[in-house]
Amino acid sequence: MPGIDQDRVAKIRALNDKFRCYSSGGRIVITAGLASLGPENVARVCKAVAMFNTFSEGDDPYGEHDFGSLEIDGETFFWKIDYYDLELEFGSEDPSDPDKTTRVLTIMRSEEY
Repeated sequence: MPGIDQDRVAKIRALNDKFRCYSSGGRIVITAGLASLGPENVARVCKAVAMFNTFSEGDDPYGEHDFGSLEIDGETFFWKIDYYDLELEFGSEDPSDPDKTTRVLTIMRSEEY
């Protein structure tokens, strides 16, 4: 995309992938709806999110790997990474800088969106 700093996007994507795949560099939040499915199903969904690699331009228009949609046993789940400052009060001024950013991964059932 014109006007997009591709080096910055690549850094954000790498940080997001590391966080999502290895739970490193942020916080993970699950919604009440997902929690209601029980610990075994929560673990299955979290594992599927960590292994997710089916990014499309429609879901990932900026190439940051910050959103995904997946289906497990006929149910759709969404996950989203948001970027906050270190105190989790405001948006991060620079999501490509892990020293200025706390990533929050939210995993939910699609009907909770």
